[in-house]
Amino acid sequence: MKIKLKDIESGHWSFFTLSSTRLNMDRIHVLSSIILASLLFFSLTICPVISTNNNSNSEEQQPIAIDLYPFIRIYKNGSVERFLDTQVVPPSFDPKTNVESKDVVYSPEHHLSVRLYLPKNTHQNRKLPLLVYFHGGAFIVGNASDPAIHHFLNSLVSEAELIAVSVDYRLAPEHPIPAAYDDSWTALKWVASHVNQNGPEDWLNFHADFQLVFLSGDSAGANIAHQMALKRGQKEKLEGLMINTTFKGKILCHPFFWGNHSVPGESETEYEKNRAWGELLWKVACPNSRGGVDDPWMNPGKDPNLGRVGCSRVQVFVSEKDYLRERGWYYAQKLRESGWSGDMEVVEYKDEGHDFHLVNLTSKNSVDLRHRIVSFINHY
Repeated sequence: MKIKLKDIESGHWSFFTLSSTRLNMDRIHVLSSIILASLLFFSLTICPVISTNNNSNSEEQQPIAIDLYPFIRIYKNGSVERFLDTQVVPPSFDPKTNVESKDVVYSPEHHLSVRLYLPKNTHQNRKLPLLVYFHGGAFIVGNASDPAIHHFLNSLVSEAELIAVSVDYRLAPEHPIPAAYDDSWTALKWVASHVNQNGPEDWLNFHADFQLVFLSGDSAGANIAHQMALKRGQKEKLEGLMINTTFKGKILCHPFFWGNHSVPGESETEYEKNRAWGELLWKVACPNSRGGVDDPWMNPGKDPNLGRVGCSRVQVFVSEKDYLRERGWYYAQKLRESGWSGDMEVVEYKDEGHDFHLVNLTSKNSVDLRHRIVSFINHY
C-alpha cells in the first residue's frame, strides 16, 4: 500500500509503502465503477429489480435507445430499467455496532430523505463530529438505503463515534445533473438548519458538532462531496452557518472524475479502452454539458476555482486495480497546484478494485481504510 503525504510546513511530499494482502472477494461490487462495468459489460448477469416503466408490456419488447448495462437501459419509449444497487434495507438498530439509524425527509418537494446514524445511548448533551455522506452510482444508480452503504456507515459511525447523515438524491437520466448537486446542497442546508439546536431533527440538535463537519462519498458520491466543498468555498451561504465557516475536511473514496485526455500515469491504451464508456456515462448523466467530460463537474483539473475548495483537509483513497486510480492522484496533484494550502493525504491500496471497502467490511484493507478515516476525523 503506497501512501503519499503532504507536509504543510516544509511543502514536501513524502511516500510510504506498507504491506498489503489481496482481498478474496465473494462478490464484485461495481457501484459506479467504470472499469468493472466495462470488463463485465457482456458477461455479468443481474436480474432487474426496479424499472420506472409503468407499461404492462415487458421491457424486453421495447426497443433500446441507450444500453448502459450493467447500470441501466434506456428504452425508446422513455422508460428506464435499473440493474445495479436497487436493493434497500430499512433503518434499524444494529446490535453488532450498537448504532441506530432512521430516515427523515429533507425535501418534501422531491420526496427525498436522509438516513441518520447515531451510536445508541449517546448522552443527550454529548456533541459528536458530523459526517455527511453521498452514495455512488455514476449519478444514475444507487441510493442511501443500499445495504453496502448502510453496513459501511454502521461500522464507521461506531468506530469513529460520530453522527452521520447519508443523503439520497435524484438520479439521471430522469433528473440529469445538476439535480444531484442541487439536492445534495439542499440536504446540506437542511443539516445546517440545526446549528442553533432548533432544527426539525433532535439527533442533530443535540449531538452534531457543527465545528467538526466532514463531507464524504464513494465514486460519484465523492465527486458530489468535492462539489459541495467547492460550492461552500465560493461563499455559498448555508443557513445558520457563518459565511467564513468551512468544512473541517472531505474524504473521497475512489472519486469518479474523467476527462478528454489521459493523465499522468495513465497510458493512452488504458484511456482509449474506457474512453467511450466514460463519455457515454457522463452524456447520460449530464446531457447538456458544454465541455463533455472536460466539464469542471467531471474534470476538476479544468476548474479555475479549484483552489477555493471550502475545507482545510482532504483525504483521497484510490486502488491499484481501479481504472479511476490515476484520476484520484491527478485530482490531488491539481488541487495542490491550484494554490489550495490545506493538508492532504492520498492512500493507495494494492491489488484492490473500485469501492472494495463496501464489499467485505472485515477484510484487512477495508478495516484499514476505516481506521484511516477515523484517524483523519479525530485529528482535529
